Formats: sequence, C-alpha cells, structure tokens
Amino acid sequence: MAGRRRVPGASVVALCLLLVSLVSCGGGTAVDGARAEVQSLLDRRAEAVLDRDAAAYARTGTRAGFDNLRAVPLADWSYRVTSLDRTGDSATVSADLSYRVEGHDRAPVVTARSLRLSQDRDGHWSVDSDRPARRSGQQLWDQGTARAVRGERSLVLGVGQPDGRLREYAELADRAVPAVSDAWGPEWPRRVVVLVPESLDGMAGLLGSPASSYRGIAAVTTGATGTDGRAPADRVIVNPDAFALLGDQGRQVVLTHETTHVATRAHTSPATPLWLSEGFADWVGYRGGDRTPAEAAPELARAVSQGEVPDALPGDEDFGFSGDADGLARAYESGWLACRLIAERWGEERLGAFYRAVGAHEDRDGAVEDAMRRVLGTTPEDFTLQWRDYVRTTLH
Repeated sequence: MAGRRRVPGASVVALCLLLVSLVSCGGGTAVDGARAEVQSLLDRRAEAVLDRDAAAYARTGTRAGFDNLRAVPLADWSYRVTSLDRTGDSATVSADLSYRVEGHDRAPVVTARSLRLSQDRDGHWSVDSDRPARRSGQQLWDQGTARAVRGERSLVLGVGQPDGRLREYAELADRAVPAVSDAWGPEWPRRVVVLVPESLDGMAGLLGSPASSYRGIAAVTTGATGTDGRAPADRVIVNPDAFALLGDQGRQVVLTHETTHVATRAHTSPATPLWLSEGFADWVGYRGGDRTPAEAAPELARAVSQGEVPDALPGDEDFGFSGDADGLARAYESGWLACRLIAERWGEERLGAFYRAVGAHEDRDGAVEDAMRRVLGTTPEDFTLQWRDYVRTTLH
C-alpha cells in the first residue's frame, strides 16, 4: 500500500515538472515569436522613413513623428529590439535607434528608445508611441518639425526657428570650418552639424539634463572622444536664448570654439584635461580677432587687478556648470591664456603637437607631464610658473 501511494505521488511530481517545462518552453517561444514580429514591424517602419513613404509608415502604426523628419537628410535609419515586455495584446519595447545624417556622419548615432505597441484581433502589431528611453536625450524631431538649411560646410537643423535665422547659423559655421582648419590642420572631415532647438528647454531636452545646467551657456558639442577619426556624430547644440544675447563677434567665437571640438575630437581622450581642450578651442575662436586679452578674459582680469592671480591651472571640476558663472568664466579664461602662452612662446605648431601628444595617452596620469617634456621641453611646475607670470603681465 505504501508503495502504491508513492508511485502516484511521483507521477504527479513528474507531471507537474513536465507541465512547468511545457509552459516555460511555450512562454519562451511566444516571447521570441513576438520579438521577431516586432523587429520585422520596426524594420518596415524604418524603411518607410528612408523611403519618405507616409502610407507605408502609417501601416506600421501611429504617424506621429513622420512629418517632423521629412527635412532631415538621412542616409540610414534602423531599429534593433533589445527587450520586449508583453502583457496580453500590448507590449513595451526597448530598442536602439541607429541613424546617419547623409554627408556628415561616418558612423551612426545610436540612441535608446521606448516604444508602446498593441496587437489587433488578427495578431498584427502596430506602434502606438516612440519616445526617448528613460535617461536618454531627445532627438531634435521629438520636439517638433525639423527644418534644414545647408551651408557649404555645414548642415543646420532647427525646430521653431525661421529659415533666415538658420541660414545665419550656417554662415557662422561655414566661416568657422576654414578658421579651424587653418589653426588645427586639414585632417578632419571639415563639416559640422548644428542643432538649434526653440529654447533653452529644448537644448536641455536634447542633452537629457536639467535646463538649469545650461543657463547662460551659448552652445555645447556632443560626441565620443578618442575614436581615431571615427567619431560617429558630433553635434553642436545651440542655446538660442543665450546665443541671442551675443554680438556678431561673440557668435562667431562660439561657433568657431565648438567647431574646434569637432575637429579635435579624434585626438581628445580621457587623458586630455579640460583646461587644454577648452583653452585650445577658445584660442582658435579668438585667433585672428581684435579683442585684447582683458576684453577676452574679463573675469580673470578683474581678479588680477585685485591681486588674485590663480595658483594653478583649473581642474576639470572648475568647468562644471554648477551655477558659479564667474568661476566658470575664470576657468575658461585660464585655459585660453595657457594655450595662448604656448602658441606665443613655443609656436602654434607646437601647441597643436602638444594637444595631440596629450590625447595620445590612454589615461590622465603622466600625460601632460610627458607631453610637456617631449614637445615643449619643460615641466608642469615650470610651465605653471610661466603661466602665472603670463597671466599677471598680460592682464595687469
């Protein structure tokens, strides 16, 4: 009797294990099948974007966003599903969107997206929404209809901006490109993409950060550093609120500064201190202009007039957008004067060589020391003393 009671129990356990196995396999197959169907749907949606086919796009789901993209010259556009969370006839999909702007991007921009999908009675999926994933910045067309203006060496994309204003940005960028090449050399693509949102809030949305972080900042440049010339997609992102407060010369300096970041990106690495990367960009921006040092570095000049000469070159933390506008200005001005000193005493070619030598290191330790010894024949300690004296005499 005892034996007969154990056997049915074992059978029940085995049956339960078998059922669990079947349910698990069936669930996995269902999820895998849905994922393949969704990937196919997004492939068709991407093809419709590239073909500018509104009808085909609408057959994949919501038309939202399609018209916003019409003016953007796209070379590639594709999705890669990374995860799918299904509940009945709806699903949340995480996907990487990859795209390239024609004539400008050598490798794709990759950005995380979150899509909501629904399934009809026939089992067909459709896209209900396509938004930036959490902690990912918006794309310009997420903010409205993008307009495009092409310059000789630039592409300006804007939202909420008239074409005339976008042409002004293109003219500034077109003048910046040869100015940067003259200072840095021609070994970069010599093209730049400028994004002009409607407001400061739009800029912050593109960067995925609070607007307070960029108040008073006229523009920033995004892109991957240290890519040996394969940087996928540098973008100059403008804060139109702050940019509008600048005069003509100031606007040109800003666009030339940001374009310098685009040109030097492949030679900028974690070894490059911000005083060098930002100082060099400012040096190129002011190079050839008629501003005096005191006019270009008013905050540092004010400090020097009060007997406050900085003890050391600014650290990376001094370039943070923390709300101390005067301190941030002094950091930029200090870096600019350091690069100006190198250009004057060692020559412009040595300045460029020094920049490249620092960026060639894999990490920060010893990078500046080694480059100063090999390229400039000095040490950081001696250079700092020369720089402090240069700041004092130049701005006094």
